[in-house]
This record gives sequence, structure tokens and C-alpha cells, in this order.
Amino acid sequence: MNLTLNVWRQPNRTTEGKIVEYKVKDISPEMSFLEMLDVLNEDLLHAGQDPVAFDHDCREGICGSCDLFINGRSHGPEKGTTTCQLHMRKFSDGDTITIEPWRANAFPVNKDLSVDRSAFDRIIQAGGYVSVNTGGVPDGNEIAIPKDIADRAFEAATCIACGACVAACKNASAMLFVSAKVSQLALLPQGKPERKTRVENMIAQMDKEGFGACSNIGSCAAECPVGISLENIAILNREYISAKATSNNLA
Repeated sequence: MNLTLNVWRQPNRTTEGKIVEYKVKDISPEMSFLEMLDVLNEDLLHAGQDPVAFDHDCREGICGSCDLFINGRSHGPEKGTTTCQLHMRKFSDGDTITIEPWRANAFPVNKDLSVDRSAFDRIIQAGGYVSVNTGGVPDGNEIAIPKDIADRAFEAATCIACGACVAACKNASAMLFVSAKVSQLALLPQGKPERKTRVENMIAQMDKEGFGACSNIGSCAAECPVGISLENIAILNREYISAKATSNNLA
């Protein structure tokens, strides 16, 4: 396939960016989207030009690094798929593809298509963990957890923190991400000791980072590559209201 790429180029955070057009030729339909970008960068290097910076790591749909906005959609046109697992057979010969970074104040652009998602790390550091001593690894049947609860906790734990929910939301809200992390621990007995402080601290950090408010449109869940459910936002809201109603923190 021969394609036209409209790629966002931005040298650094302080310099204004712009869309630059490139042509790529002889792209195999079996290539992944990132392999196609590798071809583009090889062409740019051979021409003595600066390659396009983009985030990637595992290229197996696990790490959540490949955060690209493709033709106006997080991770591109295929539902339930990360950019690295998106294949060029989803496009046609002669297509024009627009590639941009995540757009959110809390995700500043490092360079070109690479963004700084460390705001997510700080939210996790605020409370997305179990700090109490849980002892050694218990037998799998020692802690009785109903299967439906275990399944819901596991589904929340599949969040890969890619930020697609933020990019898809018109308010750049991080509620789906935060709700997945809160739900995962709130549903399990290991998370109960810090249940109230966890949700208070993580919500406070989310607001501090500058993410927008949730308006329940659902675009976050629709574009999530691993299918995190909106039900988690309902759990987060319930946890937060309960925590604030009984909290010693009156701020």
C-alpha cells in the first residue's frame, strides 16, 4: 500500500507544533501500525531528517505505551485494540492517515507523538497500592472471595494505563483510569484497611494534575482497548461519597 501520513511534529514542550505530510510506499497489510512508522522513520533517517518520536515498548498490547490518536480515535479504528496491535490491513491503498499525540493538559507533549503520562504514576503513588503488611503468599483458597467479585476485580486490574480514556473524553477526564485502580482494590479484602484514604487521596491527586470532570458520556469506555467498564466509575463514586461522609479529613 501507498499511504499519505499527516503527522504531528513538535520539537519540545515549549515549541508550537504542526501537522507535516509524509508519503510512505510499499507498506504490507500485515505490518503493525508501529512497524509502518518504523518504515517512515527509516526513510526520514536516510534523507537526513529527524525521525518521528513516538512511545512504544512491548508491542504486544500489554504495556500501554503506544498512545496515538489515529484519524480522530484513540488507538485507531479497531475496537478493543492498542496501536501496536493495529494492523495496516485495516486501511486501504491510497488512504490519508492523520496521527496525533494524546490531547490533554495533564499529558504534555514531550516531542512529536510522545507525551508525558507521569500524572498517572503520581495518582497511583497517592494511593493505588496496598501498604499494610499482608504477610507471606497465602494458599489460593485461604481467603474466600466470591467468584463474581474476583472476576470484577480482575477485569478492573486489566487496565494498562495507556490514557486512551483521557484522550477520548471531551473533558480529558481520568475517571475511568482512577476508577479501575480504586475498584480493583476496593473489591478485594486486601484493599479494605486503606479503603477510605485511598479513594480520597487518588481523587485529590487526579484533580491536582488538571484532569477534567466526568460527564458520563461513555467515550472513555468505548475507546478503552481492554474494555474497562463504566461500572467502575459508579463504584468509584460510591467509594468516594462513603469515604467523605465518614472521613476525618474535612478539607
